[in-house]
Amino acid sequence: MNRIISTSLAALALSAGAVGLNAQQSSALPGQVDPSRVSGGTYEVDSGHTLVGWRVNHFGFNDYFGLFGDVEGSLTIDPANLSSAQVDVTIPITAVTVASEGLRDHLLRPGEDGAEPDFFGASPAPARFVSTRVVPHGDGRNATILGDLTLNGVTNPVTILAEFTGAGANPMNQRETIGFEGTSMIKRSDYGIDFGIPVVSDEVELNLTAAFEKAR
Repeated sequence: MNRIISTSLAALALSAGAVGLNAQQSSALPGQVDPSRVSGGTYEVDSGHTLVGWRVNHFGFNDYFGLFGDVEGSLTIDPANLSSAQVDVTIPITAVTVASEGLRDHLLRPGEDGAEPDFFGASPAPARFVSTRVVPHGDGRNATILGDLTLNGVTNPVTILAEFTGAGANPMNQRETIGFEGTSMIKRSDYGIDFGIPVVSDEVELNLTAAFEKAR
């Protein structure tokens, strides 16, 4: 019995040590989930570390997904008045990454014999999101961002549920950086992209991860 108790205590000690080590490692990261680290002003999108993920259902069997990168834009924020924050980002549709070259070609190829393309076409205009209202939640780390999304030449209101994920100085360039993640849901038919509905879902889940660096 004593051996069992000793073994249990040793396991608990190791577990506690691992938790403590993880906490130390986390506290050593340049970015921390600490709103007091955020200073007011205008920030620019860190294009190399900002992604817009999309996800649709295929034939009712499973979901497939892809990413848009090379995002550009800005965030203006006042920590004392978060509801005044403004977001304006541009997302190049041609910078799409998917699992197969065949699918990428389908997303970006022109329509046959002058017809409308199935999805975006060969020279799609970038998408753009411009916030119209920011509603902070009581915890100081989450917010609802309302705005207009222009995609495929059509503009519709969308809602993003955003979470603050870290702030601090980027060790590579020493610029103040703020990180966020967010989710949203749109219907692609609202933007004139209705190929394959309903066997390819109309609903598109968007998952966003963004870093903004303080403007120089």
